[in-house]
Amino acid sequence: MSFWKSLFGGNKFDAISPAKVVREAQHSGFRIEAMPYAEAGQFQVAGLISKEVGGALKQHRFVRADRFGSLEEAADFAIMKGRQIVDQQGERIFDERQP
Repeated sequence: MSFWKSLFGGNKFDAISPAKVVREAQHSGFRIEAMPYAEAGQFQVAGLISKEVGGALKQHRFVRADRFGSLEEAADFAIMKGRQIVDQQGERIFDERQP
């Protein structure tokens, strides 16, 4: 790596790639996809909750502050958090007025 790239952090945009689904689960009619991503040497918890509502596919992305040393641990936790979100909020997660 050149001096200038190392000085300014390299080309960080090259490292950004679309999130990949690591694990999937069905819960109460919702589909939960674990999509953790590498961040600061660990894996950040993130995922996607989706469900067909009134003939339209609705989606809700979530990212949590939790980080894990392995991709598998982060994926397991993302599935657990997705289930918790579904249990607590149900279809309200698709409500645009929600904070």
